[in-house]
Amino acid sequence: MEPTVHAFSDLFAQLGLPNDAPSIRGFIATHAPLADNIRLEDAPFWSASQAQLLRDERIEDADWAIVVDQLNLALRAPA
Repeated sequence: MEPTVHAFSDLFAQLGLPNDAPSIRGFIATHAPLADNIRLEDAPFWSASQAQLLRDERIEDADWAIVVDQLNLALRAPA
C-alpha cells in the first residue's frame, strides 16, 4: 500500500483552521517563533481538540506526521 501524501493545507483543514495560503502564512506569522521548550501540541494557541489531533497524528499516523513536523518547523522559524 502506498503512503498517502497530505498537503500542508490539509493539516490546517484537519485542525479546523482556514487553509488557504494567505491564512496559513498569517497563522504562522502570528504564532512564530514557538519557544524551543514548548512542544508543538502544548502551544497555548491550540484548542484542546487541536492539541489532541496533533499529538495523535504525530504518534499514530506516519502519513500525517510529515506535515505535522513541517508545521512544527515553520512555527519555530524566526518571524
